[in-house]
Amino acid sequence: MESFGLISALGNTAFTLAAFVVALSVIVTIHEYGHYIIGRWSGIKADVFSLGFGPVLYSRIDKHGTRWQIAALPFGGYVKFKGDANAASGADGDVMEAMPAEELRSTMHGAPLWARTVTVAAGPVFNFILSLIVFSALVLVRGVASDPLSVAEISPMPGIQQLLPGDEILQIAGQDTPVLENLGAFIRDLPEDNTMDYVVNRDGAEVAVQGPHPMPALAVNISPDGAAYDADMKAGDVVLSVDGQGIGRFEELRTLVAAADGASVDLELWRDGEIRNVTLTPRRRDLPLPDGGFETRWLIGINGGYFFTPQTETPGLVEALSYGVQQTSFIVRSSVSGLYHMIAGSISPCNLSGPIRIAEVSGAMASQGLGDFIWFIAVLSTAVGLLNLFPIPVLDGGHLVFYAYEAVVGKPPGDKAVRILMGMGLTLILSLMALGLGNDLFCV
Repeated sequence: MESFGLISALGNTAFTLAAFVVALSVIVTIHEYGHYIIGRWSGIKADVFSLGFGPVLYSRIDKHGTRWQIAALPFGGYVKFKGDANAASGADGDVMEAMPAEELRSTMHGAPLWARTVTVAAGPVFNFILSLIVFSALVLVRGVASDPLSVAEISPMPGIQQLLPGDEILQIAGQDTPVLENLGAFIRDLPEDNTMDYVVNRDGAEVAVQGPHPMPALAVNISPDGAAYDADMKAGDVVLSVDGQGIGRFEELRTLVAAADGASVDLELWRDGEIRNVTLTPRRRDLPLPDGGFETRWLIGINGGYFFTPQTETPGLVEALSYGVQQTSFIVRSSVSGLYHMIAGSISPCNLSGPIRIAEVSGAMASQGLGDFIWFIAVLSTAVGLLNLFPIPVLDGGHLVFYAYEAVVGKPPGDKAVRILMGMGLTLILSLMALGLGNDLFCV
């Protein structure tokens, strides 16, 4: 039995690590390809494009003279441009001095300022483009809920449930169903009853049926960083009671968990006709608000929703792209706001995740399905693109600051100043990594 548990744990660890490597490899490849292709288009040649570090497992040289390689340590990657001394893009002074003048233009350090600037900026920009494309593609595949409100699928539920797929919902609790844009406010104003009267259009006839509250205490999905996920709760679980108090609406679940103020709660669950009990300890979470601020709440990691899936329609390309832009910009705004509030001390520094937690979330999202995993890659790609734009030496943003200085002063900063600033930047990055790793190990 112990051997089986060990094998299972090793299998889960391997799956988590594999998911993390896949996510990181996709993001790094897109980032570095942005540097490479824009550099090539602007006249800067690349000697090496490497996915991973360390011993080379496979390589080939293309017609442009670039060596494409896969290395043994798949935790990053780099482009080494002509004239670079190493993967960090430091200038190889001896090579540059011996290089004929006509060749200097094809090196990163001998190229015009505009070419260097667009080449460096292209990495983060390509990360944002990846996110935008993924978010837009997902909404095109999944569709958007369409008016009038109609049922596509129904989650298994305890109690009375008489709605059927294909029903058009005309009334809920005696009130006409509004357009989808106003549905959220409409549901919040419904009576606090666990069972509702519905009027539906079924095959052209109006039929009176009964069903649960539109937003019951149903786990539509489980957050990979919450107590519910650790307790092996599944999407589709219905919470029947909290600490012995029966509930039927998701708002009741939210209220009772918040009232526990961090203390453990006992949940009675219904899953496919069977009853099970779990004890969860809510976790403190600082959640971004639309206005850029944060609110602190105690959560168990359950996301609610309707007990049915509305029928959808495929949006237009412009609408899908607009959604992609909104989602990407929301992640950027939330990340910047979160960093500001952590520095200001208004939210916990535990909100900064390190490699262990990111790997765990990668595995959790991959286990929930390909769509969720791809969505997570897009989120992480935005975060990586934003991080690289921070004005910290050793990051792309730091190089852009050096280029801005050069544009204003007319010459690049001195080598000694660059070395000092790069050392300070590296120290800051390593400190942030250490903080993130500490959070992974000690923050709940």
